[in-house]
Amino acid sequence: MTAPETRPAYQAMSVSRLSKFLSDTDEPTRWRLVAEFLKEYRWEPRETRHELLADEPPGTGDDRWDVLLAALAEHLTSRDGRKAPAWADQRHLRRFWFPYNTPAARVDAFVHAPAAFRSRGVFLADHELDVA
Repeated sequence: MTAPETRPAYQAMSVSRLSKFLSDTDEPTRWRLVAEFLKEYRWEPRETRHELLADEPPGTGDDRWDVLLAALAEHLTSRDGRKAPAWADQRHLRRFWFPYNTPAARVDAFVHAPAAFRSRGVFLADHELDVA
């Protein structure tokens, strides 16, 4: 008789774990990983999901993505009525970054980027963060 198979309990992706995945992949996959993170975050109970943002993520090897993670952490905690994690305060770009860099996308992002992103120099329209 064999022992029953044990499966690890589901655990939503933290921003720290997301950072590790982002450091080792291409741009399109990075966006899919961010979308997956956002989906998992939204399914977590509101009173505990800030824990997914608490630990400072390691660097991805790309300052733009490191700053995007800080903006994301501040944006999500703000939406939940919480203060951003302290580690997020340190991350800002010296030069603006428009991840979707077409003329129309730049205008849209310049007008509609959430404050947490805009203040760090990341111009990403708020609808780009809407994941089902």
